[in-house]
Amino acid sequence: MATLHQPVGVIGAGSFGTTVANMLACNAEVLLFSRKTATVEEINRTHRHLGADLSHRIIATSDLSELARHCTLLFPIVPSTSFRRMMQALGPFLRPQHIVIHGTKGFDLKGLEEDDLNMPHQNITRAQVRTMSEVVLEESSVVRVGCLSGPNLAAEIMAGQPAATVVGSRFREVIQAGQRSLNSPLFHVFGSYDLLGAELAGALKNIIALGSGILGGLGLGRNIQGLLIARGLAEMVYFGKSLGASSQAFIGVAGIGDLVATATSSSSRNYSFGVRLAQGETAAQIRETMPELAEGVRTLRIARQLAREYKLHVPITSTLHAVVFEGLAVEKALEYLMSYPYGVDVDFL
Repeated sequence: MATLHQPVGVIGAGSFGTTVANMLACNAEVLLFSRKTATVEEINRTHRHLGADLSHRIIATSDLSELARHCTLLFPIVPSTSFRRMMQALGPFLRPQHIVIHGTKGFDLKGLEEDDLNMPHQNITRAQVRTMSEVVLEESSVVRVGCLSGPNLAAEIMAGQPAATVVGSRFREVIQAGQRSLNSPLFHVFGSYDLLGAELAGALKNIIALGSGILGGLGLGRNIQGLLIARGLAEMVYFGKSLGASSQAFIGVAGIGDLVATATSSSSRNYSFGVRLAQGETAAQIRETMPELAEGVRTLRIARQLAREYKLHVPITSTLHAVVFEGLAVEKALEYLMSYPYGVDVDFL
């Protein structure tokens, strides 16, 4: 595959950001941003990070202006809680010619503080919830935005196992830029014009992965896990349509593909969170000891409050919220969901 003439920028040196940088290095020189000077020095000196070998085509930097100056195509991949702050720092260096494809699967809350999520009667509406692409548009002059969404467990990709993703964007040139920069013999990039659907699917599937981890932690089998994934997908579609997306994105690689991978793998932070919860640890204990954020925990709070505001019937989301944040015993939660009076099997096609 031909090498791209211009370097590509990645913002965020966590596990997935580092993985994307390594994939991009197959086709381009890469500038990888980390705010930690020690991380930048380690990468540039050893070409290793987080226990993995990195391509020599990756250069780390702690200067956001350098990324914007040298890279037209940028991949911000930072936790949802930090995304707006990152864009506020990066935004002044961006121009309309930049292309931004983010890889963050979560939500931003505009006008609310994180502590507001702890308030039991805090009302959250769609007007206060932002996808990451919406944050990019609000905090910069960039027009061409997109997202990465799909079954992209970082550990598997770094180990050289085959995978695929979706670049969602309203712009064909954004999809093509993502494909040119990321396609390789072991990694395939699909395109979708349903940007909102791809973002919602990527965020909401983390909730179901939490629940699947709880089942795994209880030692239960594939039958009940398959049931949860199927009903969880229906709930994701219901949520997505209520927030303005079509059901199509949830049926493809960004939806069911990502859901199956995240809800069945111990490499998934959200699945692992659920396992540990079922085995007796508290949510606070798990958060304190996990090296990276399990986005599904925060997404669960936001989704539960959105569901309450819009009077959505989402029993899995509501029950998981009661388990994680309200002290409901997992056995009681399972008993409730097994007896829930679902109607027809598939009602969203």
